[in-house]
Amino acid sequence: MTLLLNGASRDVAARTLAEALDELGYAGKIVATAVNGAFVPARRRAECNLSDGDRIEVVAPMQGG
Repeated sequence: MTLLLNGASRDVAARTLAEALDELGYAGKIVATAVNGAFVPARRRAECNLSDGDRIEVVAPMQGG
């Protein structure tokens, strides 16, 4: 299926947000996620089913000041 990841079109075989994050190289990283504008906590990613055309936002924390 095709997803819009941080504004860029990406093709994935994943069916859940957790699977998509693994497939896209985010496995083991601390990130915040949203699907179609709704925040998805880490503990809910495995049960968050994706559909073709979903908008996924992945944001990593940054250090600095």
